[in-house]
Amino acid sequence: MSLLEQYEQQYAALIAEITAHIGRLQQNATERNELCTKIDASLSEAQELLEQMGLEVRELNPLQRSTFNSKIQVAQAELKRLQAEYKQTKDRIRSKTNNFTTLDLAGSGDYYEDVAITNDQRQRLLDNSERIERTGNRLNEGYRVAIETEALGAQVLNDLHHQRETLQGARARLMETNADLGRASRTLNSMMLRALREKVVLYGVGVCFVVAVGVSLYLTFAPSSTAATS
Repeated sequence: MSLLEQYEQQYAALIAEITAHIGRLQQNATERNELCTKIDASLSEAQELLEQMGLEVRELNPLQRSTFNSKIQVAQAELKRLQAEYKQTKDRIRSKTNNFTTLDLAGSGDYYEDVAITNDQRQRLLDNSERIERTGNRLNEGYRVAIETEALGAQVLNDLHHQRETLQGARARLMETNADLGRASRTLNSMMLRALREKVVLYGVGVCFVVAVGVSLYLTFAPSSTAATS
């Protein structure tokens, strides 16, 4: 499991804990101070976790960075919503506390008030559970999109790898063809030089033959001319 996944799990656990504590704030007055302390600490810890996740995301590749940045933005929005809900809950408790100090409630009135608070608390817990479920669904959906995007990126990289191998093979064949053409060119030049030498030799033999014939005719007819003159 990567460090980012551990941060995500810790953040989800903190959000669930904060939501449960906010829901219990109106349940028992003796626990409110302790719950507020826990909520404040959990909110600070959740904010620190988001900051750590932001630092870790910078080390990812661009594709994964974009996916995790979207998830961090969703988590930040959820944290701000919980902070606002926590503030509103404390304001409502403070308002009710002030009202209780100015009213002298009968025993039956206290009973119905407790029932009303219990029902309100139950509804709040249900609402919080639904919000947690929706947040979990959004995180799961974001994770699914990230997995699909990662698979698509891997497929693209695989295709690019195959194309690179094809180009390298074509380049190797082209180099072999160039080498073959070079050898053929050298062979053709050698044949042309050989033919040229043979032609020169042939011309030389022809010239020598003509000269030999000329000398032979000269030597044959030259004595007869000298004898006739005498």
